[in-house]
Amino acid sequence: MSLRQIVLDTETTGLSAEDGHRVIEIGCIEIVNRRLSGRTLHLYLNPERDIDAGALAVHGLTRERLQSEPRFADVAERILGFLEGAEVLIHNAPFDVGFLDAELARLRRPPFRTCVQGIVDTLAMARELHPGKRNSLDALCERYAVSNAHRKLHGALLDAELLADVYLSMTRGQDSLEIAIGDGATAGLALSGADWPPAGLRIVRAGPDELAEHAATLAAIGREAKGDALWIRLETPPPAVVAAGE
Repeated sequence: MSLRQIVLDTETTGLSAEDGHRVIEIGCIEIVNRRLSGRTLHLYLNPERDIDAGALAVHGLTRERLQSEPRFADVAERILGFLEGAEVLIHNAPFDVGFLDAELARLRRPPFRTCVQGIVDTLAMARELHPGKRNSLDALCERYAVSNAHRKLHGALLDAELLADVYLSMTRGQDSLEIAIGDGATAGLALSGADWPPAGLRIVRAGPDELAEHAATLAAIGREAKGDALWIRLETPPPAVVAAGE
């Protein structure tokens, strides 16, 4: 069964849904089996209210700019249809979910959590992986070598795209590097060069994009560890030893 995830981000008129602030932009990026599918959803929304100066400074969206956009009520079915059956990934999920719950409550619909398969808070995940460190989206982009140089203002789709790359990098680790070949009796048995590859094993070589992504990940690990990643040290041949007199 395929794993379908949606990375979601919103922009709003202010910081508090309880004070009547509204969603004005929503961006969604689909991931299927840990690969970006290319499917997205991006909508601007008419909030039918003023936008706080602090929020305007963050995303640059004015009430005048949004006046001709649809209201949340007009596109609610489209949004929920795109998200149906997916696990939703959100950075600082309580903030966005609180706003989405408020929008749905205005339409007398059930809470957002009941409309999707599940919700993952990537901020909580990052704090668990990197305790005591900054875990904002910008900080994570720097930590995982995800370029955000084009991010001058916040934008729901742009931030969702960045978070998708960060999430895939942040969750790339494996529980184990051991590869069992055959049944339990032969698992862990070392294979000689003559025995490799085992019969029936299909070898898929990494392409240029995958090699570049691998190198970027190792560089990020190196920055985090303040030294070369173990993989790089293992791949680097030891210096030649020259005998005295040679």
